[in-house]
Amino acid sequence: METTSTVHIQSITQLHQLLGLPKPTHPLVSLIQFEQFPPITIAQRTRLITDFYQITLKTECPCRIQYGQSLFDFEEGVMSCFGPKQVSFLDQDFVFATAGWHLCIHPDFLRTFPLGSKIKSYGYFDYAVNEALILSDEEQQAIEAIFLQLRKESLRPIDKFSQEVWIANIELLLTYCNRYYNRQFITRKAVSSELLAKVEQVLNTYFAAPHPDLGLLTAQYVAESLHLSPKYLSDCLKQLTGSTTQQLIHERLIEQAKEQLLTTTLSVSEIAYALGFEYPQSFSKLFKAKTQQTPLQFRADYR
Repeated sequence: METTSTVHIQSITQLHQLLGLPKPTHPLVSLIQFEQFPPITIAQRTRLITDFYQITLKTECPCRIQYGQSLFDFEEGVMSCFGPKQVSFLDQDFVFATAGWHLCIHPDFLRTFPLGSKIKSYGYFDYAVNEALILSDEEQQAIEAIFLQLRKESLRPIDKFSQEVWIANIELLLTYCNRYYNRQFITRKAVSSELLAKVEQVLNTYFAAPHPDLGLLTAQYVAESLHLSPKYLSDCLKQLTGSTTQQLIHERLIEQAKEQLLTTTLSVSEIAYALGFEYPQSFSKLFKAKTQQTPLQFRADYR
C-alpha cells in the first residue's frame, strides 16, 4: 500500500529552505522564478499544506498534480491560485515547472490593508488545481508584466513605500485573474452547459428516492460527485444560470416539497424528514422564504 507523507509549510522562509533557495528578502512575500528551482525529487507521495497564498504562472511544465480525485496535466501556460491551508498532492513522478513565476503572500503581509479582507472574496483561491486558468497570449503578457514589475521591486532596497507598491501590484494581478476567469467561464459555455446537465443528473438521482439517512443535500455533495471544488462549481453555475449551487438545490427542494404537498397526504414533518431536513421548522422556514407561504397554506390554496 502506498504511503503518503505530509509536509506542512508554515512560512515563506521555510518554503525557501525546503527548495534550497536563498532566504527571502522579505519574510512575508516572495517572488520566485521556476528557472531558479534546483532539481527536486519526490521520494514518496506527499500531501502539501501551506499557510499562505500562492499564485503561479507555469509557462513550461510537463507535470501532473492530483487534487481530490482529479488529475490535471500541465502541458501549456496555466495560472493557479492557492489559498492558505489548501491541500494538494505531489506524486513521485511530479516534475516542477521549468519556466514561470511563483508568488507567495503571507496573510500578515496584507492584514493592515483593505486587500487583506478583499482577497477572501476571490473565489478562485478555493478552486482545485484542475480548474486552473488557461491564459491567452495577450493575457499571459499582461500577467507577466506585473510579475516583472514585482521582480524589479524585490531587487530594490526596502523603503517606506515598498509594501504599498507590492500591494498595488498584487491587487492588480488579482483583478486580472478575476477578469480572465470570467472570460473563461463565458468562452467555455459549451463545457459549462454539459456541466449543468451533469448537475441536473446528480439532483435527479438524489431526489429519485428519499434520502433521510444522508441528510440534507449540500453543495459539497454535488461538487464532489462531479470531482470539482464547491467554489468553482458554484461560480460556473452562477455565470451560466444566475444561481449558485446552493440556490439550485433550494429550488429543487421546493419543487419536491410542492409535489409532495399536493400529491400525498404526508404531514409537513414527514415531508421535511424525507427531504433530509433534521428539523421540520427549518424546512418550513425555507419554504416560506421561497414561496411567501407556509407549507400548509400552499397545500390549502392548491387543493
